[in-house]
Amino acid sequence: MQVPLYNQRGEKIGTTNLPDNIFKIEPNKPVMHQALVRQLANARQGTSSTKTRGDVSGGGAKPWKQKGTGRARAGSTRSPQWRHGGVAFGPTPRSHEKDMPKKMRRLALRSALSVKAADDQIRVLDGITFDAPKTKHVQEMLGAISGTSSALIVLGAKNSATQKSASNIADVKALDARYLNVRDLIGYDYLVLPLDAIKVIESYLGI
Repeated sequence: MQVPLYNQRGEKIGTTNLPDNIFKIEPNKPVMHQALVRQLANARQGTSSTKTRGDVSGGGAKPWKQKGTGRARAGSTRSPQWRHGGVAFGPTPRSHEKDMPKKMRRLALRSALSVKAADDQIRVLDGITFDAPKTKHVQEMLGAISGTSSALIVLGAKNSATQKSASNIADVKALDARYLNVRDLIGYDYLVLPLDAIKVIESYLGI
């Protein structure tokens, strides 16, 4: 598919082609959803923990005799209904990790990229170069090419000046093309792609 090509100043300097097998497929929404759920689950630490009635201290003796007091039966002061008692069915440390075949993960990325392309939310640049980290430069570039401050900038190679500049803006993220993921594609309004980033993406999604 053919899309406009811009420079950093937001000037249209021509057109370029995006691979149809990556940016123009029929989106598979169930697979996109599964990839997003997997990513969110794998980001969880799984360290939440509570003590059961067997873990809290005390409660060894029966509080009062079984019959004759007029009170409810009780065998321990550490059962869940008591103050300072254990927790029933509380969380315990565990892994939330989910697996997903590589072909499905790649299909999810191609689907998310195709949705962005269909919604005209991709801006292709001939390149991104900044002499020094400066937030103002990134803001001016995004304002010129998309008119919005919410954008995911995908970089084909390490670019510390751009990454540092983008890190100071709340709704902007600069990401290495090798770490492209569904969560970030969905979470930002526009996708900014330099030509070198497209080549990196094509190297592992174009198979």
